[in-house]
Amino acid sequence: MNTTQTLDLLDRIHGSVSVVGSMNADYTVTTERLPGPGETVTGGPLQVLPGGKSGNQAAAAAKLGATVRMFGAVGSDANADFLLGSLADAGVNINGIRKVLGPSGTTVITVDSTGENTIVYSPGSNANVSVEYVESQRELLTASSVLGLCLESPLETVTACARMCHEAGVKVLVNDSPFLPQLPAELIANADILLVNEHELAQLLHIDEPEDDDWDGFDWAYAQGRLHDFGFRQAIVTLGGDGSVVLDEDAQESIVRIPPVRVAAVDTTGCGDSFMGTVLAALASGMTLREAAWLASYVSAYAATGYGAQASYGTSVQIRDMFALKR
Repeated sequence: MNTTQTLDLLDRIHGSVSVVGSMNADYTVTTERLPGPGETVTGGPLQVLPGGKSGNQAAAAAKLGATVRMFGAVGSDANADFLLGSLADAGVNINGIRKVLGPSGTTVITVDSTGENTIVYSPGSNANVSVEYVESQRELLTASSVLGLCLESPLETVTACARMCHEAGVKVLVNDSPFLPQLPAELIANADILLVNEHELAQLLHIDEPEDDDWDGFDWAYAQGRLHDFGFRQAIVTLGGDGSVVLDEDAQESIVRIPPVRVAAVDTTGCGDSFMGTVLAALASGMTLREAAWLASYVSAYAATGYGAQASYGTSVQIRDMFALKR
C-alpha cells in the first residue's frame, strides 16, 4: 500500500472498541542521555503527562474516530481527575471507570535526546481492576466489536475479560506487555490476535534472534508455525524503527512485512500504544489485519514527533495533513 491508500483508511474508522486496563500519570523528564547504573544526570523540567498502556490505546483509537469505552480504576488523588479529563478530551467514554481510595497508577519516564526512554511503573489503582469489577461491566464490555487488553492489570482479570468477550463474539487483541514469557492457557484460548515486539516474540516462542539483528532475513514462516503451535493464528510483530510483520493464517498472503514510516522522532514514549490503539480501531471498523498494521505505522510515526504518550497522538485530520505534506 502507498501513502495515499493508507491515509484513505482513516475515512473508514467508525467501529466500537472496549479497552480494559491501566491509566497512569507519567512523570517525564528529558535528558541528553540516559543514566547508567548508579549515575546521576541533569534533566530538563519535569512534566506530568497522561499515560498508562490501556489509557493510551483507548485515547489513540478514539482520536482516530472509533467509539471507545475505557474500563479500569483511578485513585482518590489529583491525578485521577487529570487522567479522566484527558481521556474524555480524546473522546473516550469514561462512565465505566471505577474510583478507589489511594493513589492512581504512575510511571517515571526518562527520555534521551534520540527519543529513547526508560520507564518504571507503579500500579496504584490499576491493581484494583478486579474480576468482580469487569463482571459488573459485562453488558457494556461485550457491546463492542473489539476488545483491547495488555498486562498492566491483574492477570486473572485480563483472562476473565478475554473469556467473557470471546464467548460473546467480540474479537480479542492481546498485547503481551509488560512482557510475560508464559501466558495462561485460558487467555491464549480466548484471544484472537497477539501483538508483541520482535524480542518478545523470540522469548515467547523460545526461538533464537538473528545474531546480526537482521529481521529481514529472519525465517518468519518458521516463527508463524511456532506461533500456531503456541495458540495464535494471527499476530502482529513490531520491529521498532524497522516497521512490523503481519502473521495471518486467515489471509491469502499469510506473511506481510510492513515497512517503517520515517520521521524525525523526539520521543518514542507511547508509540507502541498508539500502534495498538490504531489496530483496535481499524479491526473494529472491518479492516484486515494487514490494513490495520499499515495504518498503525503512520499513526505511531506521527506520535514519535511529539512528547509524551497521549499528548503526542494525532487526530485523523492531523495525521493526514502531516503525511500529505511528505508525499
